[in-house]
Amino acid sequence: MAQRKHLDDFLRGRIIGRLECGRTQLEVSEELGIAQSVISRLWQRFQDDGNVSRCYSTGRPRVTTPNEERYLAVTAKRNRRSTASDVSRQLSSATGTTVSRQTVYKRLGHIGLYARRPVRCVPLTATHCRLRLAWSREHALWTPHQWSCVMFSDESRFSQV
Repeated sequence: MAQRKHLDDFLRGRIIGRLECGRTQLEVSEELGIAQSVISRLWQRFQDDGNVSRCYSTGRPRVTTPNEERYLAVTAKRNRRSTASDVSRQLSSATGTTVSRQTVYKRLGHIGLYARRPVRCVPLTATHCRLRLAWSREHALWTPHQWSCVMFSDESRFSQV
């Protein structure tokens, strides 16, 4: 799909000038390489209200600039445990822009940073780590035949028949 681009004021003026000189919309469209429907809409708007400036879309303007959104991403990546509220406060203190927790959540979600709940598991102590390493070193050179005699349960409940 082709990238949309807006016509600048100078090009709009050239289009209207050529149409006023008596050229057809199709001729102008082929000459400038612009779709005939775009020229038709521009000409219609010029005839209706005499204005060819671009109509801006409605909706609330974004509170954050692209630089501030980049700052949010960097801040969240540096401290993975910070909440959206924390990141919002950091942005406010750094740039003076006040944004809500929900806005930070949406901006980070847009770039793929989502809140995750940590998995509940038993935390490993230094002793656990040392024992696991010793076990893995002890069994590192086992043959496939020796491993075939081992049954891994992964702590799942099952009955052997």
